[in-house]
Amino acid sequence: MKILATYNIKGGVGKTATTVNLAYLAAQEGKRVLVWDLDPQGAATFYFRVKPKIKGGAKGLVKGKSDVENLLKGTDYENLDLLPADFSYRHMDLHIGDAKKPMERLKKVLASVKDDYDYIFLDCPPSISLVSENIFTAADGLIVPIIPTTLSLRTLDQLMAFRKKHKLHKTAMLPFFSMTDRRRKLHRDIMDGLPDELDVVLKAHIPNCSDVELMGLKRAPLPSYTQKNKSAVRAYKALWQEIKGII
Repeated sequence: MKILATYNIKGGVGKTATTVNLAYLAAQEGKRVLVWDLDPQGAATFYFRVKPKIKGGAKGLVKGKSDVENLLKGTDYENLDLLPADFSYRHMDLHIGDAKKPMERLKKVLASVKDDYDYIFLDCPPSISLVSENIFTAADGLIVPIIPTTLSLRTLDQLMAFRKKHKLHKTAMLPFFSMTDRRRKLHRDIMDGLPDELDVVLKAHIPNCSDVELMGLKRAPLPSYTQKNKSAVRAYKALWQEIKGII
C-alpha cells in the first residue's frame, strides 16, 4: 500500500483536481483506491457526490474512537472509496496536539485499512501545521502542484526548506506544473528554465483549460466525462504514469 498526498502551502493550485483524477485513473487500472479528503472545505467530497460529514468528527478519528471502516463511503466508481471531509477538520491540529505521539496520528488512523487498498490519496488543506507534518510522516510521496508563477515557486522553495530542516527525506517530492498556459511568456520562461535548476520537477504538466474547470459542474473525475484524446486527460494520464514510475 502506498500513501500519496497532494499538497501545497498555497491554495488554488489544482490539488483537489489532481487527487480526484489520479485516484480515478488508479482505480480504472484495477487498483483498490481510497481518497481521504482532509480539507474541511470538502472539495474532493463534493466531486464524489458524498455528504461532507463523518460520525465523531476529527476528534473521533484522531483519538482512535471512530472505526475508520464504518466511515468509508463508496463512490460511483469501481475500486474507489472515500473517507469524507468534515467541517470539524478545521480543529484537527488541536486534537493531534493533545494526542500521544502527535506526529504519527494520521498514519495510525490509516493503519486499520492499509491492507484493503493499493493506494491511499490524501487531499490536503493548504497550510503548514501539525496536520501537514503528519502528512509528511505518513506519505510515501508528496504530489505538489505548482503554477508557473513567482509566488507559487516561492511556496515550493518554502516547502523544500521545511522538508530539509525537519529531515523528511523518506517522503519523495513530486512537484509538477499545474494550470499552465504556454501562451504566457512568464509560464514559458519558468517551465523551460526551472527544470535545469530544480531537477525534481516532473515532466508532465496540466494545462489550464475549461475541461478541468467543468469538474465542479459535472461533480466527476475529468476522464469519466471527457474524450480520451483531450489534452488535459492525456496530461493527467502522463502524470500518473510518471508518478507510478517513481513511487
